[in-house]
Amino acid sequence: MKYKIIVDSCGELTPEMKQDERFASAALTLEVGADTIVDDDSFDQADFLRKVAAYPECPKSACPSPEVYQRGFEADAEHLYAVTLSAELSGSYNSAELGKSLTLEEHPDKKIHVFNSKSASIGETLIALKIQECEEAGMEFEQVVETVDAYIESQHTYFVLENLETLRKNGRLSRVKALVASALKIKPVMGSTPEGTICQLDQARGINKALVKMVDYVKEGENNSSDKVLAISHCNCPERAQMVKEALLERMQVKDVIILDTAGVSSMYANDGGIIVAM
Repeated sequence: MKYKIIVDSCGELTPEMKQDERFASAALTLEVGADTIVDDDSFDQADFLRKVAAYPECPKSACPSPEVYQRGFEADAEHLYAVTLSAELSGSYNSAELGKSLTLEEHPDKKIHVFNSKSASIGETLIALKIQECEEAGMEFEQVVETVDAYIESQHTYFVLENLETLRKNGRLSRVKALVASALKIKPVMGSTPEGTICQLDQARGINKALVKMVDYVKEGENNSSDKVLAISHCNCPERAQMVKEALLERMQVKDVIILDTAGVSSMYANDGGIIVAM
């Protein structure tokens, strides 16, 4: 096998990626009260959302251990890559780097690189697919790393939340503000920063108006979209994701479109009804 790509489980894998032995997922774990949930193929989104809604505190996540990444890096492949959640949001990147160091102690000739996505969810998916594209084009390892790093710097991630409870529970939104926002149906339009943190770009009254504003931000941020893939992930709202897709395709040309349901960690961040867009 020429290459292998490990994506932490905040990044959704397409059905094709799941069937391809060159892709693997490193599962994070989620905690809702006394329940520990592994973010792998056994993840039950509906059950998870019910537990989150019923539990008064914010759910928590734990990154994969260095040993998980180490086992992945021991695969029989010439080039090994990991794509992780933004290092500003999770310890997954540092864990993967430690797994890389442990592997290189025993196999110093292996070529391994860990990409800090500076994103999450479907943004990680696009990065993994970019690595595959570079490898299939016959690039050398160092050229793949350079090309994908540049791609990460050009990528933008946006999201709109229907439900503000996670923001309230984790202390990013006071209970009073959350109640006011809920009463007025105010929905935040969020985005990623170049450093990989999260910022609020805008807000609107009502989810549809917020989605329209998000579409505006996506269009403004992508001058040359015709050679890019539009990726959308949604938490339990496929019709909304389709609406966002159609609104964007009315205003821009893209190379391809991917729509996926959020896995565990992304469902925790986006909460029921959330929409995430990356390009």
